[in-house]
Amino acid sequence: MLDEPGGSLLYAAAGLAVWEKGIGLIGKVGADFPQAWLDKLVQYGFDCRGIHILPEQVDQRYFAAYTSSWECQIENPVAQFAQSGHPFPKDLLGYNPPPHRLDSRTRLGPLSLRGGDIPSDYLDAAAAHLCPLDYLAGHLIPPYLRQGHITTLTVDPSPGYMDPVFWDDMPVIIGGLSAFLTSEKKLTRLFEGRSIDLWEMADGLAKYGCELVVIKRGAQGQYLFDAGNRTRWIVPAYPVNVYDPTGAGDAFCGGFLAGWRNTYDPLQACLQGNISASLVVESSGVFYPCDTLPGLAQVRVQALKQMVQRA
Repeated sequence: MLDEPGGSLLYAAAGLAVWEKGIGLIGKVGADFPQAWLDKLVQYGFDCRGIHILPEQVDQRYFAAYTSSWECQIENPVAQFAQSGHPFPKDLLGYNPPPHRLDSRTRLGPLSLRGGDIPSDYLDAAAAHLCPLDYLAGHLIPPYLRQGHITTLTVDPSPGYMDPVFWDDMPVIIGGLSAFLTSEKKLTRLFEGRSIDLWEMADGLAKYGCELVVIKRGAQGQYLFDAGNRTRWIVPAYPVNVYDPTGAGDAFCGGFLAGWRNTYDPLQACLQGNISASLVVESSGVFYPCDTLPGLAQVRVQALKQMVQRA
């Protein structure tokens, strides 16, 4: 999974490649990144050779607070803790939320992925997922991956280019993808002034040469658009008691990729992504879903399939 800091699998990884050797992670972290986290990933069977430790420290902390309706708030942690009545944690001292800015079309950042960051044998993978990368990295990495054996490529876009000023750049990002997996919030921002109809938006993106478009709608589940036969599916979120929704969207992407590679059935892939997210939100912490009861995910997939509707 090619992923930005804050991803559900590891709060730092930048990519994932799936092949017969397992799952390889790609990304960059600062010198202050806890080694114990990387060791834990290795214990769970992940290949971390693609995670590069930079010589300098990099603040990769991420703050998120949730309202009673599970709306995410990332601004002003001091005020959020004061309002909740909880003491402000020492781990957030000196923390400043990253400012929202548009991505650069010409300049890579210190955490941006380059082709040389990817171990050569990762190109033997069958599939790869790009989590939110900056525009330039998201433009350069897919052609590099396609030089190998990767035939399945899915992308979760960066909010830094899901903006109307990048409208003319979208064909380059989307063309040739197996699936474009975006949140409703990012999608509506991209189409600001052009459309307010989510299905129309999905159709518009698919015309750039993408097989599948999935709109992640949080507690409302997902919209799935299959460009090949122009099928529309509405997949509700599997009903669970939500404890912590952090990382649910990232978990959906991982489950979707696994489902697509195993079945090449778009709906089955969406169901598996949905259930992956359902497991994540029931507790807190990166590794909780790895220890759920065997067979639970499969049972949930079958139950969820009965709730799906055609649009």
